[in-house]
Amino acid sequence: MTSVTDGTGTRRAVIRRVEPADAARMRALRLEMLADAPLAFLETIAEAAARPHTEYAARVAQVSAGPNTAQFVADPGGGRLVGHAGGIVHPTERRVTVIYAVYITPTWRGLGLLADLVSGVASWSRACGRDELMLEVVVGNDRAYRAYQRLGFVDTGVRVPHPKIPTLRELQMRRPA
Repeated sequence: MTSVTDGTGTRRAVIRRVEPADAARMRALRLEMLADAPLAFLETIAEAAARPHTEYAARVAQVSAGPNTAQFVADPGGGRLVGHAGGIVHPTERRVTVIYAVYITPTWRGLGLLADLVSGVASWSRACGRDELMLEVVVGNDRAYRAYQRLGFVDTGVRVPHPKIPTLRELQMRRPA
């Protein structure tokens, strides 16, 4: 369990792999993610909202087990999930896990959940035989860039086009799992 303090007391969240029973909570978190940071993710809030619950349930079931893709959540218990980070095996580098869709609810930011979510993905990655993590950050998102640097990620110098918005570029960062 992760303990974090927000200045008004201690809040706790468990970092764990998603479970099939999380489908409705994952849908709510996904819609929050897209409303709060629309450039960071690969679909629009309208696309996500239009997707039926059965699709969310199928996706959550898929990432809840197995070695190729996983999603981890920060769960304070009972209500909404407050953080997310996914991992997937790199398509051409089999010893690399790509971290994707990292998000923390605004009121929980700055409390250590990012490190804990990345640690969850890293532990899973190592258990699957992958010893390196990679992620991409939109160029100009200095807050995220600095946060990942603090977690040991290093800018590789690689720049790639944003997959949805051709005028944006993303920078690649890596670190050991």
